[in-house]
Amino acid sequence: MGSVEVNILGQRYRIKGDAPDEYIQELARFVDEKIREIYDKSPNTVPLRAAILSALDIADELYRYRREQEDLTKGIEKKTEQLVRLFD
Repeated sequence: MGSVEVNILGQRYRIKGDAPDEYIQELARFVDEKIREIYDKSPNTVPLRAAILSALDIADELYRYRREQEDLTKGIEKKTEQLVRLFD
């Protein structure tokens, strides 16, 4: 398990993980961008509130992608069943 230093909102954090350093850096940049988007909309927001709002935004994106993935999987399964019935 390695560790990499990242910068989020001007604060340095040491992150330990099994993922490659570049990937962890990319995640940190993504989080930093999301928090900065909150600050752009509400410059007087305290850091904790900005982090929570950013986390909710990221969770929303994740849930939307999961739902899309589930819908795609169900569609593929349905099409597969239709194709199998053609061969019966």
